[in-house]
Amino acid sequence: MTAVAAEEAAPEHRTVVLSTFADAKDAYRSKDLRQSLYDEGEVVMADVLVNLHGEEHRSRRRVENRMFRREVFERYERDLFPAVTDATIAPYVAAGRVDLVHLGHELMLNLAALTAGVDRPEGTAEETERLYAYMMSFIEGATLAHSTKDKAVQRGVIAQALDDWDAEFLAPSIARRRDLLAREAAGEDVEVPRDVLATLLRHADELTLAPEVIRREVAFFLLAGAHTSATAFVRAIDHILGWIDEHPEDAAAAVDDPLFVQRCIHETVRLNPSSPTGRRRALAPVSLRSGIDIPEGATVVIDLQAVNRDVTLFGADAADFNPRRTLPPGVAPFGLSFAAGMHVCIGQDLAAGVVQRADTDPGSHLFGLVTGAVQQMFAAGTRRDPDNPPRRDAATARPYWGSYPVLLG
Repeated sequence: MTAVAAEEAAPEHRTVVLSTFADAKDAYRSKDLRQSLYDEGEVVMADVLVNLHGEEHRSRRRVENRMFRREVFERYERDLFPAVTDATIAPYVAAGRVDLVHLGHELMLNLAALTAGVDRPEGTAEETERLYAYMMSFIEGATLAHSTKDKAVQRGVIAQALDDWDAEFLAPSIARRRDLLAREAAGEDVEVPRDVLATLLRHADELTLAPEVIRREVAFFLLAGAHTSATAFVRAIDHILGWIDEHPEDAAAAVDDPLFVQRCIHETVRLNPSSPTGRRRALAPVSLRSGIDIPEGATVVIDLQAVNRDVTLFGADAADFNPRRTLPPGVAPFGLSFAAGMHVCIGQDLAAGVVQRADTDPGSHLFGLVTGAVQQMFAAGTRRDPDNPPRRDAATARPYWGSYPVLLG
């Protein structure tokens, strides 16, 4: 079903809601529909990759794609991430309990800092807590449209957090990479990190980015890598615990079968996209193949909750969590949660791995960092805390968990 609201309003005030898979995919691929989901979050999101359009977007993406390559993902997934994951969860395993919401953000922050290029020379818990607080401010900035707080006040607080974070973390990280790049250019045998910041600095002349744009871009990759993966981490564990309650025969698979765990991650992302809606603004009149006409200036809302629950594609139980479901050819197991077209998520394979095929070899497959983290949690004996039920986050209209206590061991 597709609804068009405000028919009598001027085109720039009309809203077109798309709720079919075909219309949503068509819209994502239209060059005349510009990203507008983060318009209220410009304090963090102005001029970052996901908000760019046309040639600006192509140029930035072309540069950053050099970092988001399979060989880089393989190094992160097989060499760098496992050690970071083990070190992050070890104290909680020893304590026998943890709040998954806090752990998810802490864990994914540690992983996202590696890919974004944010150094932590002290390596202390206090330093991690400071970076965590900054990241949570950036998340509030990016999702400002959904906030229930005073937005004007928040903008000021978040702008100050960006300044403070830059001075404490970003400026030293930039200085270190510029030094390494200069030494590399002089012929020295040095290892320059394969991260977003180093990639931007290496191609600075090509992109001509202002310092404040580099700052927001790195902050965006830090928050996006940590926040979206952290929410998927918590939601996946919640879904898997519920699935095991009804299918106890799969309890061992949550520990021993990464292909099964990855299917659980993809199913979680399908049912719970990081944003329940996509949003575009029409730069010119657009006609979708279904016959829907979108006037110039109109807002297009893509209802991902409806799109990803299309029973004609995902089956009669499309609204239910089922990692064993069979999909028709050409339909991704995570639906359109990673978008499509020019703005398909650049970190999709890093977070969720490569989509499985019938002949997938587990020995060479990329499972994604969320899969590895979730499997490690079940290996640690994760189970619900009967005395402390989870609760939703009341500070946002988005369906996030505010707290999710679990027992370990």
